[in-house]
Amino acid sequence: MAPYTRFVSLPTLGMDNMQVHVFRGLGRVFAVTADPSGINLPSKYAPWTVLKTIELQVGVATPGVDVNDCLRDLEAYGVHVTDAHVRITENAIQ
Repeated sequence: MAPYTRFVSLPTLGMDNMQVHVFRGLGRVFAVTADPSGINLPSKYAPWTVLKTIELQVGVATPGVDVNDCLRDLEAYGVHVTDAHVRITENAIQ
């Protein structure tokens, strides 16, 4: 059976801002999602632990997050996943 994936609408705070939730999975895997429950995070890296809620803003650096990659993944997949700061979103959601 394929892993459960649910895409969520992106609750924007303005044209270029977005509030997101950061989770930590196994090892050095981190995920960002607009869903505060994290229900759309890939199960293969569970258990997920909530770390914090942040605001991403296009053109403004956010430590530990490539804002442009993150926002693109959130729009396309509903989640952005990294392993040791390397983007693995497509592999993570398969």
